[in-house]
Amino acid sequence: MTEADLNHHRDALEDKIVNRAAEVAVIGLGYVGLALATEFATAGFRVTGLELNGERVEALLGGASYVPDVSSALVRRLVADGLLCPTQDPARLAPADVFIICVPTPLRRAKEPDISHVLAAIETIAGHLRAGQLIVLESTTYPGTTEEILLPAVESAGWKVGVEVFVAFSPERVDPGNKAYPTREIPKIVGGVTAACTEMARVLYSQVVCRAIPVASPKVAEMAKVLENTYRSVNIALANEFALICRRLGIDPWAVIEAAGSKPFGFTPFYPGPGIGGHCIPVDPLYLSWKARAANYEPRFIALADEINRAMPRHVIDLVAEALNNVGKCLRGSRILVLGVAYKRGINDVRESPALEILEGLLRGGALVAYSDPHVPSLALNGAQWWSRELDAATLAVQDCVVIVTDHAEVDYQAVADHAPLVVDTRNATRHVLDPHATIVHL
Repeated sequence: MTEADLNHHRDALEDKIVNRAAEVAVIGLGYVGLALATEFATAGFRVTGLELNGERVEALLGGASYVPDVSSALVRRLVADGLLCPTQDPARLAPADVFIICVPTPLRRAKEPDISHVLAAIETIAGHLRAGQLIVLESTTYPGTTEEILLPAVESAGWKVGVEVFVAFSPERVDPGNKAYPTREIPKIVGGVTAACTEMARVLYSQVVCRAIPVASPKVAEMAKVLENTYRSVNIALANEFALICRRLGIDPWAVIEAAGSKPFGFTPFYPGPGIGGHCIPVDPLYLSWKARAANYEPRFIALADEINRAMPRHVIDLVAEALNNVGKCLRGSRILVLGVAYKRGINDVRESPALEILEGLLRGGALVAYSDPHVPSLALNGAQWWSRELDAATLAVQDCVVIVTDHAEVDYQAVADHAPLVVDTRNATRHVLDPHATIVHL
């Protein structure tokens, strides 16, 4: 086989990508997949989005976005122009030149990786493989997944990886609710199975993001992603433990962190809170732990950070009970409003949110619990359907305690402090409140 033969499929695919003639298929249209699909469609690529949730597909076809960072106006325009084609039908993936896998990677009950969605996506793609295609895995997973799971599936179908079909890993880095860094402004790491695979992935992402950064292998790219989130998990745990120590010593941890943050080098501020949530920080470090144990190494920092962070919701419940006791009330029978149930400010995602555990714990303690969240109008919890309460003076006044769990920017915290009798603030959201009527207890 001549060099021209070896390069034929690579050159043809690169030409398609550069000229926006490549058909792109995104598997999974969650907050990562939909944001990526709309970026490619905006750049002029025709994008087929495979999503198994029929309600999501119907919403997109109707021009409605369910992801706060992706506007409905943009979805309507892209769907109307035929550039974004949401579907539940895997057969519509047949024309794709590029497959990008953006499916969930949760944990099993034993805190082991659940890559069943990735396996299902690979099986779906396998039925549409042909020479001249690129497959990129974006779902966060343990180091080795691309070469141990995706690569063998392509090779077993008879394709020469790096010559006929190109395989790479590029970790998603979306930060929901962060308007300063939309998808196109976040550099993408790309690590291919071969040098040709890496270059093909670099060319692809260079069309839609500010910078694509090649690395030596998929394992490097996979490990970089879990390092990013492990770094956050460990440092958040440090901030949480620091807050617990400060409370016992009668020191304001927020004031200490602010003071330390004035140092222009050697210190990055992290802040305490009611726990960690979302699909990344509570999950990704445990993917790395699982892989490390398989290599006969026990990662102690990760386990300790997970233990501290997962204990914070219980600490919040104890703090509420203590605050009520200090004003002559007990938890049982008290009316408590949990303010914010999304796992972070500015979004509607409740996955792994510490608010869920706090709600459940307060209920078990006999409290009369309600919630208010401008981004989460309804919530399914323990088989029951909950609805967000209107956050007005009357609602606040009848509560025995308001617990600020998520510090959404839309909330008027001065009004909360003016009308509620007791506030437990786990996010320092009331730091600028003046002359509060409420007794305010901080984390």
